[in-house]
Amino acid sequence: MSTLFLRTLRDNPADADVDSAKLLTRAGYIRKIAPGLYSWLPLGLKVLNRIESVIREEMASIGAQEVHFPEMVPRAPYEATHRWEEYGENIFRFKDRHGQDYLLAPTHEEMFTLMVKDMYSSYKDLPVTLYQIQNKYRDEFRPRAGLIRGRQFIMKDAYSFTIDKEGLVKCYDEERAAYRRVFDRLGVKYEIVHAISGPMGGSESEEFLAPLAIGEDTFAKSPSGKAWNVEALSTTTPDPVDFANTPAATVRPTPDAEKLSGMIKTANEKYPREDGRSWQESDILKNFVIAVKHPEDDDHKEPWREIVAIGVPGDRQVDMKRLEANFAPCEIEEATDEDLKKHPELVPGYIGPMVLGPQARREGSGIAEPVKYLLDAHIARGSAWFTGADKDGEDYYDLVWGRDFEADGIVEAVQVRDGDMSPDGSGPLSFERGVEIGQVFQLGLKYSNALGLNVLDQNGKSVPVWMGCYGIGVSRVMACIAEFHHDERGLAWPVVVAPAQVHVVATGKDPKAFDAADKLVDELHDAGIDVLYDDRTGKVSPGVKFKDAELIGVPLVVVVGRDTVNNGTIEIRDRDGSNDEAVPVEQAAARIRERVAALK
Repeated sequence: MSTLFLRTLRDNPADADVDSAKLLTRAGYIRKIAPGLYSWLPLGLKVLNRIESVIREEMASIGAQEVHFPEMVPRAPYEATHRWEEYGENIFRFKDRHGQDYLLAPTHEEMFTLMVKDMYSSYKDLPVTLYQIQNKYRDEFRPRAGLIRGRQFIMKDAYSFTIDKEGLVKCYDEERAAYRRVFDRLGVKYEIVHAISGPMGGSESEEFLAPLAIGEDTFAKSPSGKAWNVEALSTTTPDPVDFANTPAATVRPTPDAEKLSGMIKTANEKYPREDGRSWQESDILKNFVIAVKHPEDDDHKEPWREIVAIGVPGDRQVDMKRLEANFAPCEIEEATDEDLKKHPELVPGYIGPMVLGPQARREGSGIAEPVKYLLDAHIARGSAWFTGADKDGEDYYDLVWGRDFEADGIVEAVQVRDGDMSPDGSGPLSFERGVEIGQVFQLGLKYSNALGLNVLDQNGKSVPVWMGCYGIGVSRVMACIAEFHHDERGLAWPVVVAPAQVHVVATGKDPKAFDAADKLVDELHDAGIDVLYDDRTGKVSPGVKFKDAELIGVPLVVVVGRDTVNNGTIEIRDRDGSNDEAVPVEQAAARIRERVAALK
């Protein structure tokens, strides 16, 4: 440590917002250079390399082969798959000196596909799985959580290529099992949850989420043990409601009721319910308007906006991430005033179903370009609603879906909550937060068809290749390990990823202690044990050395100092201070080897 490129910090960085970012910076593993951008220092690279080694070993166990692509890639392949547009502002685009468009790759599906297309032409070449460990780039609007949500990050991405879907499923299962072994070995807790593919495309998809409160993903768990990312959660279809005895819909003045609270107050004061209970938010059908931002396609030469109205129960909050998942790969946002001006039939605060969707398309409606109308999946057919009547200060009462109005479709639009029924019917859902550390996709034929990856099958027929995609966020995994393995004093790495197995601390001023430490370190090196040796002299006190050892987090700490000189013993203890023992100097190396071998 007298020559190691390292400076530890006693105080947390002012702009670090999670424990991993604070401790990795304080302990000298990384340094922040700009929002979402970090430099790796020697200790950090040691941990990172150990994580990558575990990944490479498990990839080799399933026959995957490593390749490496440029980080800077041309526009054309991403344009062929429409992802140049679909990624929107989330990628870094630029031109070279010749005016050619490039991007810093957020993922490399296109590059893998084109490489296999260039080299393979027959079913005899397949199956093959290729992977890389590579820097990726995304122009995050608000980088946060240190290595967990950065603008440059390290990712392992693998791609399987098979002649048929059966082969794809086999590769998918092998990769999924390998991921479980990777995370088990690394000491990372995880949940496997059903997910959506999003802009990646494909069908079956699962995420590996580290259950951490700092996570941006919410996942739902059912009593059966199954789990879903809330964006992929499907609502159990509610039973239809018998509306035979529901009164005819009526329009009543509800002035100053643009908000739900005003609607309920006026309704309870002027129009009390016949069944004796009060009007509630759950009786209200809220209709809000979004703009769907489509990328350019075969019918549109440039990106275009579609205005869509969504009806949701009044007691539920809209979840824009869940809603956007239904429109992937498009992005969505709330409709602007300019959007609404193009549809004067939409009266702010009083938007109702009767000027939307199927109703607006009826002959004689007078609406030139009706707005598509979707209903949230929690709404039951036949249910009666208190909702806008499309005139300022007026609302419908007892407006029934299926009797008075229809919709263009069903959509998952609102937040799910504790007590909602799980999709598998096993009971009510519970919810946790998590950090995505891995994801597996069955891509299918999306990229093969877009980029012309075909091979000749057994009958000499040209067929598209089936693809799977499998990713691990390597730098994010390191942050999650730090989140799981630390205490109030610092990091506490599992031995499999620690920058060293043993931290030898030489203390005091007596040269005999340092001579004994030097000899011990040599013996440990000869035994193949990784050692971090605090050989600093001068004004570095034992207290500073011990605090650094706790902060850096090597699993086994060995102290060579006054007791070594006076009593001929060396102290061995776990990083957390437990299992403390004093052993004779001549037995220390052997005992340390035993302690290292016992570490998990």
